[in-house]
Amino acid sequence: MKLTFTKTVLHTLNAAAFAGLLATAAHADNPMVGGAAMFEEKNIVENAVNSADHTTLVAAVQAAGLVDTLASPGPFTVFAPVNAGFEALPEGTVETLLKPENKDMLTKILTSHVVAGKWSAADIVKAARNSSDGFYHFEAVSGDNLSAQVKGKNVYIYDESGNASLVTIADVNQSNGVIHVINKVLLPK
Repeated sequence: MKLTFTKTVLHTLNAAAFAGLLATAAHADNPMVGGAAMFEEKNIVENAVNSADHTTLVAAVQAAGLVDTLASPGPFTVFAPVNAGFEALPEGTVETLLKPENKDMLTKILTSHVVAGKWSAADIVKAARNSSDGFYHFEAVSGDNLSAQVKGKNVYIYDESGNASLVTIADVNQSNGVIHVINKVLLPK
């Protein structure tokens, strides 16, 4: 995004307002998520806590003890399910997973949404289109298999059971990777 100002406009802006305009322009390429700006200089955790659409995911990451991991240098690609994706699980599932005695299961589910490396939507689309079966197959940090498929203009991420989740917001860049917002929770076998 290129900003052009006339001398008159520059003289009427105070320094704080001008700095605010530059900061906004610098982050214009990163999409808003859950009503909040996502900043490339912040890490995955620092941005996720500001998204109103990811409160359940943030609570789950905290309960699983994964905050430090997802705040580390990475890089990581995170397929981040929205609250509605968690709400679509059978009644009582989220509450059960958040109990301390189920931390290992919760950790497995959450890490099945994370892939090592920074995979942009363009990288994923290219890999899927260049594959022999129309899917790009990759391994999540949990050790579970994920697959990506392109259908028209949409990208779907499949878990090991073949359940598809639509990428609703792609390429939310972070200091330690990238987030792709998805509409459902991916479940390992």
